[in-house]
Amino acid sequence: MGVNLRDLVPKTTISLESLSGKSIAIDAYNALYQFLAIIRQPDGTPLKDSGGRVTSHLSGLLYRTSNLVELGIKPIYVFDGTPPALKEVEIKRRMKAKEQATALYEKALSEGRMEEARMYAQATSRLKDYMAEDSKKLLDLMGIPWIQAPSEGEAQAAFLAKRGDADYCASQDYDSLLFGAPRLVRNVTISGRRKLPSKNIYIEVIPEVVELENVLKECGITYEQLVDVGILIGTDFNPDGIEGLGPKTALKLIKEHGNIENAMPHLKNANFPVEPQRIREIFLHPKVTENYKIEWKEPDDEGIVSFICGERDFSEDRVRKALEKMREGTKKLKGKTTLEKWFS
Repeated sequence: MGVNLRDLVPKTTISLESLSGKSIAIDAYNALYQFLAIIRQPDGTPLKDSGGRVTSHLSGLLYRTSNLVELGIKPIYVFDGTPPALKEVEIKRRMKAKEQATALYEKALSEGRMEEARMYAQATSRLKDYMAEDSKKLLDLMGIPWIQAPSEGEAQAAFLAKRGDADYCASQDYDSLLFGAPRLVRNVTISGRRKLPSKNIYIEVIPEVVELENVLKECGITYEQLVDVGILIGTDFNPDGIEGLGPKTALKLIKEHGNIENAMPHLKNANFPVEPQRIREIFLHPKVTENYKIEWKEPDDEGIVSFICGERDFSEDRVRKALEKMREGTKKLKGKTTLEKWFS
């Protein structure tokens, strides 16, 4: 779901090229779900190998990452760990939504409505354990660092950015801001020309940067108050929020009353599943690890070909072209002609 801060945050559109030389901590599960949703056959079927294993996530991971590296961008993928207990309601909601989308997909497919079928199919994506393991294996072979978060991947990515180990966090959701990420960049893994669902219209998806300092200044609140605004609207840990309360009204309430507790007497139907402080703690003091090492290495071309061509039926010619793009990107990084700066 993610917190709905869209109408409150100032955004700056950028080009991917402007991120050359920058390191970006990418919410891995967020990116993999995007790949699983977008990379599909016309009837909505995901890409699969001869054994029936889904490979859409690997396709997106390989080709999108090689595109980023070609531009001199240094990706770091961060994988989710065990979700907080308070996320159980949201997880169940997502599962129910996927079941409903699956029923609609199968109905549309049986009736020959291919465009609708593909749209519904995008909402049925499930990230299975083998997909995460395959992704980590491919990243190792590509020489791209990844980090296993103890809990929320966005929290760990924000931690990297706060420590200066990454220049940006990358996610489609705004939750990274509630976890304290100083700079969030959106549309990194899905930028480019995209077709709108059920419409014969194409749009250009452009990366955009959101800076936490600018958000707080624009809204006239503190970071802790931004977290309270998010809780009022609804987060993954209290998905319903306060009924009928939108982002602008939530912001107004927090600015007037300072925090949720002071605003409660002025709210109708104010009901939280747990004490707001428990939700705050997830954002203000998330479970993260300092036990990680960020190092970019040369890709193992033959290992990659053996894995995704030999075991997952990818086109060897196309894979080798992607790997060549990666090597060219490392050479161009900040105008250097050697790989030395890439690995520093």
